[in-house]
Amino acid sequence: MTQDELKKAAAAAALRHVLDHTATGAIIGVGTGSTANFFIDALATVKDRIGGTVASSEASRQRLEGHGIRVLELNEVTELPVYVDGADEITPRLEMIKGGGAALTREKIVSAVARTFVCVCDASKLVPVLGKFPLPVEVIPMARAYVAREIVKLGGQPRWREGVVTDNGNDILDVHGWSITDPAGLEQRLDQIVGVVTNGLFAARGADLLLLATPEGVREYRN
Repeated sequence: MTQDELKKAAAAAALRHVLDHTATGAIIGVGTGSTANFFIDALATVKDRIGGTVASSEASRQRLEGHGIRVLELNEVTELPVYVDGADEITPRLEMIKGGGAALTREKIVSAVARTFVCVCDASKLVPVLGKFPLPVEVIPMARAYVAREIVKLGGQPRWREGVVTDNGNDILDVHGWSITDPAGLEQRLDQIVGVVTNGLFAARGADLLLLATPEGVREYRN
């Protein structure tokens, strides 16, 4: 199977989970990225069964609206039964690195509201230890150099993702060189640096369910 076929299989499994575990008319949280795009395309086939969606990025908003799927602002929603999104890396403990698409802050906010976070990935994203994928950190532009110096003190190798501006108007530093054995601890330390908006570690609030697409089928991992 190609990687796109695996992503499509994970997205189809996520749609089945949504239909089986959420009431008709529910609002669904939708993530960002290539696997999330497959989920959006699948969701379009049952759009009459949902009340609408909350998108974690402008790109996802546009794709949802292109399918005629209603998109609400998070401030209009009191609860989200489920949020479906991918990951750049994920461990068997369902800790993740996210933010390759620069949507990490909104992804973290929407996932915090959701009752259940369903992560959809192909098998290449499952790792024993996070850090081979560079860790994105969203920073206020005027603090970029300061934050980079502070990250160096923590042993990381930050690189500015030039030419990329987040939906919130901020910059991204991608941090290389880490083998992250304490994701929750590092997540907290990074967020305490003045000028950091958030970082791409999803450990304090990881996934509740991983739907991992493999050539042998979709495997489930639960927290």
